[in-house]
Amino acid sequence: MNTENKSDKNLVRLNKLIAERGLASRRGADKLIADGQVTVNGKKVYELGIKVNPNEDSISIDGTPLRSKNQNLYIMFNKPKNVITSMTDPLERPTVADYMAEVPGRVFPIGRLDWDSEGLILLTNDGEFANKVMHPSKEVTKTYHVKLNGQPRPDQIAKLYRGVSIPEGGKVKAKHIEKIKMSKSKDQKTSSKYDWYKIVITEGKNHQVREMFKKIGFDVMKLQRVAIGKLRLGQLETGDLVYLNDGALDRIFMADLPLESHPKKDSRPKSPKKQGLSAGKKKTKEESPSRKKFLSKLSKMK
Repeated sequence: MNTENKSDKNLVRLNKLIAERGLASRRGADKLIADGQVTVNGKKVYELGIKVNPNEDSISIDGTPLRSKNQNLYIMFNKPKNVITSMTDPLERPTVADYMAEVPGRVFPIGRLDWDSEGLILLTNDGEFANKVMHPSKEVTKTYHVKLNGQPRPDQIAKLYRGVSIPEGGKVKAKHIEKIKMSKSKDQKTSSKYDWYKIVITEGKNHQVREMFKKIGFDVMKLQRVAIGKLRLGQLETGDLVYLNDGALDRIFMADLPLESHPKKDSRPKSPKKQGLSAGKKKTKEESPSRKKFLSKLSKMK
């Protein structure tokens, strides 16, 4: 560990190195360091900004040496309901790790999806990529289909566009909301008293979508994440996974939004006065008296 020569080009931040080796995201690496699970040259380190030399320093996590960089893995998984978005659970409940037995390497989830929700989650061993997806500056869109116990009024939908405050999440906004029709093949319990909506957000707070609709007086009966960016779940069956190529990864950073993603503030027709001005541009200008006189003289000359 080198703390004196900060200009050494071989020095990298410890949390970044751990992320690059696929053991956790940068945020997860910070927690490992803060919890005293990381040692550098046999000594526990707690300083989050510490730099190390990967070629000279001996780094271990929970006594296991940090492995050399290997092939990155990127996975899209259709998480079933009642499965924890974690690789371990102290209560021994089902986790996404239970579905990763055939994956040739250790991976971890990017972000989370509530235990009682289902749908698309990403897993990887590339900590830098995970950090990029989760960073607020990227504003990666997440698209959900939700079943509500009723139909919100336009003013209630508008409130979600403006933003609502949720517990432990602060103010959050919807980027797009629309009512959709679900086929019975996707939801056998479709009933006239339930309505389905598509909602697009860019944050990822705990229970965010459920809390947002709760704020306007509705309960979410069912929730499924169907896309991250323009990477869509498609026909991937519940509990199945696919490996992603570069083209699929690029779609994650494409916003899943229509051209018009917010209700128009004023959809009323233009006033007659404005319409008249617009139409007036097409009319021939009325000739001035001087121009009429000039044209009369010109006619006589002919």
